[in-house]
Order: sequence, then C-alpha cells, then structure tokens
Amino acid sequence: MNEVTAMKDTSDATSFAPMNRAYNSVFQPGGLSLGLVLPLDAHGNDPVPDMTRHMERAQLADSLGFSALWLRDVPFNVPSFGDAGQLFDPFVYLGALAASTRDIALGVASVVLPLRHPAHVAKAAASVDVLSGGRVLLGIASGDRPEEYPALNQNFPDRGARFRDSVAYIRAVAQDYPRAALDHGTLSGGIDMLPKPVAGNIPLLITGGSQQSPDWVAENGDGWMTYPRDTAAQGRVVADYRDRIAAAGLPDKPVMQSLYVDLVDQPDAAPRPIHLGFQSGTDFLRRYLTDLRTLGINHVALNLRFNRAPVEDTLHRLADALLPDFSNTENHP
Repeated sequence: MNEVTAMKDTSDATSFAPMNRAYNSVFQPGGLSLGLVLPLDAHGNDPVPDMTRHMERAQLADSLGFSALWLRDVPFNVPSFGDAGQLFDPFVYLGALAASTRDIALGVASVVLPLRHPAHVAKAAASVDVLSGGRVLLGIASGDRPEEYPALNQNFPDRGARFRDSVAYIRAVAQDYPRAALDHGTLSGGIDMLPKPVAGNIPLLITGGSQQSPDWVAENGDGWMTYPRDTAAQGRVVADYRDRIAAAGLPDKPVMQSLYVDLVDQPDAAPRPIHLGFQSGTDFLRRYLTDLRTLGINHVALNLRFNRAPVEDTLHRLADALLPDFSNTENHP
C-alpha cells in the first residue's frame, strides 16, 4: 500500500484486440472492472467452504453488475495448502453457471494444464463458451501443489514443458482440421474438434510465470494474471510485462490480479493487512483500486473468504459503493 507509481502509457488503443464477449467487456485499456472469486462464502481458516447458497449468490453477483466470476482448478484437497477451492470441477461448474446467469463473465483462475489433456480442456472450454454466448475466460497455470502430480501419474519438475505444449495444442484445435505434431498428440488434419470457440479462440490468461520466461508469457498469452503486491512493486512488474509485449511488436494485452478483502461497516475505516489483501472500509478500497487502475491493472477479482460480514450484504455494499467507478458496463456488446 505504498504510494502509487505511475505506469508509462504503452498504447493509444481504446480497446484490446477483440475476442469473445467476456474478454471485450471485462478488459478495457485504462479501465478497471471488478469480479469475484468463487465460492462466495466467508469460510475463514476452514479449507472447505459451505456451498449451500452458491448459485443464489452467483446470480446475485450477476444481477448487481459485477464483471466476472472466477473458479479454481483444485482436483485434490491438499491439507498443507488449507484451501479446497469451490469443491466442484471447474468445467462442470461453468456449465451450471452458464445456464443460471445471464451477463457475467465466467472465468477459471486457473486451469492446471499439466494435470489435464489439452484436448479435454479445449473441448470443455469451447463448449461452455458457446453455451454461454461467449462468456468464458480461461486462466491457465502450470500448478503449484506437488502432491497432486503423483496422484495423476504426472511429473512435477517437467510441468513447464507440458504447459507450453498444452497451449500450442489448445491454439491448434481452435483451427479447422488442424495439423500439428505435439507431445500431447498428433493432429493429422483429417479430424476436427467441435464446437469452435465463439470468437475463434478461447482467451488464455497466463497465471504468474507458469514455469516460463517473462518474454514467453508476454508473447503467448491473451493477458496476464498476477498477485497482489505493494503498489510500487506492482507498477514495476506491470510495466515490465507491457514493455515485453511492445518489444515483441504485439498489441497491448490486459493484466488482472486477485485481492482478499474484509469489508467493514464504516466506510472510512483504515486498512489492516490480511492474507493477500486487507480489511478496510469502502473509502480506502476505492482509493486502492484507483491506484491499481493508474498502474495499468484492468481487472481485480475480489475474494471474500476472510470477510466477516454477511456475504449478501457485502455484495450489495461493494456494488453500491464501487461499481459506479469500476465497471465496463457501458462497453458491453
């Protein structure tokens, strides 16, 4: 929460390269939209959330105008991590959410590519994209829970190479009758994968480094997911990412981050640090988000796990206090 460090402007564009409905509405140059991490449950230090009201709360977030809902890919509950995610398989859950919501973008932050065959990832993601009318955002990662890999007969140290091959495979099968010889399989040109994503490709947002070089991350993703830092450090890493995009001769791409919040009743309450975020009132949260927007962050996914107030009340207060300033609603197709 240091003094904001302004990020130099790297693009005069009024929009990022167009993709699907979700990507175009959630990410705008110079703008910052707000999403929510599922489950919408304040379960504190308990690794397993209460999912009894999960769909009702997702529908409330949609109706209030939040930009995106974010799921995680957590195949196993690893006790040392203290986080079981939203319990449901992300692609099954995306299908349920697609049928139960109308406008809100549906994201995964992030699919652990080395633990899944990319054909299944591509098929599932494109299916939900079509069924939802182009509302899928696919975060991708190399994974950080070593215990999961032997359970799936996978090697943890070489996950970076498998991650790169998976990205190439997903990109390939979005084309008609693709030809490619990849570690995950040979695409002969004689078969095709259907359905195709609504905009031709699923937006792929790379999480952190994912065992890749910074140049590879900048060049091969459609955007970047990073983690909370003090504003000075965040400004430096965002600027570095966009410098690498520009050096590669590519158009600008969006950056998003997560943030844990515990919203208190008093709007002017001072901040107090919590895990990967802070407790505060809406006044400080608004100033902090304004700083992030100045740094070039285009989307923040709020996590209410440690929030102490009722979830529904908090969603309404966030919507009333912040969405008028942090929404790309006017840019929805």
